[in-house]
Amino acid sequence: MLADRRDELGQARTQVTGRLHRLLLELLPGGARKYLSARQARALIATVKPRDLAGKTRRRLAVELIGELEAIDKKTRALDKELTGLVTARGSTLMDLHGIGPSGAARLLADVADVHRFASRDRFASWNGTAPLDASSGSQSRRRLSRAGNRRINRVLHIMAVVQLRNQTEGRAYFDERRASGMPSMMAMRALKRRLSNVVFARMLADQKRREASPGG
Repeated sequence: MLADRRDELGQARTQVTGRLHRLLLELLPGGARKYLSARQARALIATVKPRDLAGKTRRRLAVELIGELEAIDKKTRALDKELTGLVTARGSTLMDLHGIGPSGAARLLADVADVHRFASRDRFASWNGTAPLDASSGSQSRRRLSRAGNRRINRVLHIMAVVQLRNQTEGRAYFDERRASGMPSMMAMRALKRRLSNVVFARMLADQKRREASPGG
């Protein structure tokens, strides 16, 4: 339930940010960058002093949206703190993996439940939609993106991949190797997500075995 609520807050923030961005495009010459914190938005709106009625109305609505953004961020921080405690209490080390935060770890624990229900990492990848589908034709060997599987877990792995690509990580190195070998960016991204699925599966297996081996496990 808390993982679902965290997703709802994320969606609400995206909607509010989108509406705020559209207003700022009309209030500021050149607009504002797409990803803004509430504090950055307040600093920008403080520089705007429209004199016409339409401009004043836009500014008032923008200020209201910034307030909504601050409220959402406050709820998100509180929920992330709660999820962190629950994930840690479960004995999970998923948050130690680069690119997985409290909401992603909670979603994995909630949706996967018992990781032993997957006979192998390949079954796990098939379940979460990171296992590519064979689309070969004749002598041409091709694979395409799977649209099946658990899309919520697929999104967790996608976010994990994006975060790893922003930093000098093993995931970044793996992606660069695939690109250097001639693999297109989209295919390299799919390959990275598949690899990260293996990493997550191995970590969840290790956590489960450690819990089972502990006293009273």
